[in-house]
Amino acid sequence: MSKQMAEEVYKHSALTSKIIGAAMAVHTGLGNGFQEVIYQRALAIELGDRNIAFCREFEMPIYYKNQHIGTRRVDFLVEGMISVELKAVMEILDVHLAQGINYLEAYDLEVGLLINFGARSLQFKRLSNKKFKQKAQGNPNIKHDFSG
Repeated sequence: MSKQMAEEVYKHSALTSKIIGAAMAVHTGLGNGFQEVIYQRALAIELGDRNIAFCREFEMPIYYKNQHIGTRRVDFLVEGMISVELKAVMEILDVHLAQGINYLEAYDLEVGLLINFGARSLQFKRLSNKKFKQKAQGNPNIKHDFSG
């Protein structure tokens, strides 16, 4: 598949590939078996070394019927458009996928990654959001429009 075709099939594939490459470097350097926070700190270093802009532990407000009802925190928000949720578990379960999708829906992001450092080989899943619920719930922090 060509780079152009990949970008058409997977939105932001160039950036997600860079993030996955950084995660692979961390996994190669540390292996599996550490707590999630260790991988989070290492990935922050690796993303910085690769000049990839990110916010760590990014807090997202959650709204329901125009009222703030709580917050969610994603491990990384990369370049303001991709959520990255890290795990350090033996295998990715449906509950982990659901959590990653919830983060996308919470901040109306279109693309996310779920990365697991706990397995012998790095595992990652690409996540996408087609619901955009928070804009409908009145979250004033949602400013982007992915409809076009």
